[in-house]
Amino acid sequence: MFAPINKIPPEILALIPDFWNMHKRDQDIIALTHVCRAWRELFVSRSSLWTDFDCLDENKTPVYLERSNSSPISLSLDLSLGISSCASFFQIIPHATGRLKSLSIEGPSEDLEVVISHLSHPAPLLNHLSIRLSPGHVPDRYPALSFALFNGDLSSLRTLCLESVHTELPWRNMVNLTSFTLYYTPPGVVSVKLLLDFFENAPYLEEVGLYFVTLTAGAQDSRLVSLACLKSMRIEDNNPASVLLDHLLIPVGAKLEIQADMLSSLIGVHLPRSLDNLKNLTNFTTIQLHPGGPSPGMKFSGPDGQVKITLTIHCPTGSLLESLGELNTSNTERLGIDSGDLPTGDALYRALIPMKALRTLTFSRCTNPDIFIHALQPATSSSGVVVCPKLEELVLVLHPYEKMSPITSIIEMVVARASRGEKLRTVRIIGGCGTADPDVLKLRKHVWNVEYYPEV
Repeated sequence: MFAPINKIPPEILALIPDFWNMHKRDQDIIALTHVCRAWRELFVSRSSLWTDFDCLDENKTPVYLERSNSSPISLSLDLSLGISSCASFFQIIPHATGRLKSLSIEGPSEDLEVVISHLSHPAPLLNHLSIRLSPGHVPDRYPALSFALFNGDLSSLRTLCLESVHTELPWRNMVNLTSFTLYYTPPGVVSVKLLLDFFENAPYLEEVGLYFVTLTAGAQDSRLVSLACLKSMRIEDNNPASVLLDHLLIPVGAKLEIQADMLSSLIGVHLPRSLDNLKNLTNFTTIQLHPGGPSPGMKFSGPDGQVKITLTIHCPTGSLLESLGELNTSNTERLGIDSGDLPTGDALYRALIPMKALRTLTFSRCTNPDIFIHALQPATSSSGVVVCPKLEELVLVLHPYEKMSPITSIIEMVVARASRGEKLRTVRIIGGCGTADPDVLKLRKHVWNVEYYPEV
């Protein structure tokens, strides 16, 4: 009676399991009922604690079913254990389909149709449906979802996730759907037209994920579908994402991620033909280019949203710089390039010229800084145009084994820009093996803040 834990009001004590790890909560809740009679009465009487069924224990199932009373329930089914292990599932379904809040099915595909045949009754409370299958013993066979699934009515769904499933059923009655994920569809099953029809019937979609969905043509060239509530969309495929993006209006504030092979010298093959479709790219202020490393690609971000394109293969820095010519970079304030080698020629200069609002320029792992410095020289252009006239901060992260100090070249560039009335406020140099303290002092005569951190 005097134990500190018993000073917690019962209505507060009963809420504590809500904050536990879901993977261990089942076992721990049972342990709570074995502490004392008062705790047993308290936790057994809270029906919402007994609503998660893993369908693994035939003895546990009827107990949970009784204690859950009329609360909405969540079922998870692992088909890898065989259809005989689903006895608890078949025991629950006849009495509880109307209480289903969440249903997750995973495993090989052979037994799916047997399970689906028991899911023909309406499920008006179903918020989450996840069917993620592996091809099993027949790799080319994708099981079909029957039109009789939940009597053909999935209008209550908020979240839908399908993997390796052949179906047209979920493409209607999606008025409440906010999250949709589709994995590994068989060729010829999902067309662009079918997906656009689905998006039109799911007007409140916020999150969309399409992973290796083989889309076939079929949509009218002029057709556009607005995803007005979209917050994020991720597309992974070996084919150009523009096949679908040509028909979608991505709203301001949305985050778009594309992962694909580099199918041409320009990255624009993964963007829609008309960038007017990407309303979230109307005002991007930051560009990051990553030609190499584990995730080569480019990222645009700003107050109107974000577009990130990741490639599965290495991409030359020059190709990414050339791709910037397809976009309006006049509002870009920050540019970062993570590259071991900058391209020779004037590719960098041509990429920088349109960036009239650029304030911060960063080069990381740079092995040839002279190209970087030369591109900022006013003399690069025959007309003496000052590249990036609003540039305030210059950050150069040298390759660790770079022997030569670029400070002398930077001084010449800074002086040349100052003669045109453009002054850098900050120059930060990190890395390299050389030391040039006198040159650093000279640079400080022209730049308010100079930071130099050579390798020791």
